[in-house]
Amino acid sequence: MDFSQEYFLCDDCQNKDFKRIYNFSLRFHRINFSDELIYDRLTDEIYQCTKCSKTFTNDQIEEGLIVIKRKYKKKD
Repeated sequence: MDFSQEYFLCDDCQNKDFKRIYNFSLRFHRINFSDELIYDRLTDEIYQCTKCSKTFTNDQIEEGLIVIKRKYKKKD
């Protein structure tokens, strides 16, 4: 069986290797019936190219993979 493998590439330098970077934060807000602050813990995940250090969100990478899938579907 034939297969092809195509990688998501950095659009600046065409590198295929990325490292995951996490950002941790707390988002505070008040509720209208109390003076207490409520908070949500948030974790942001981004990916950084190991060659040029450009960063990508998970959504950007998913969109790039969709483009690759569409390209191969058109070949059929």
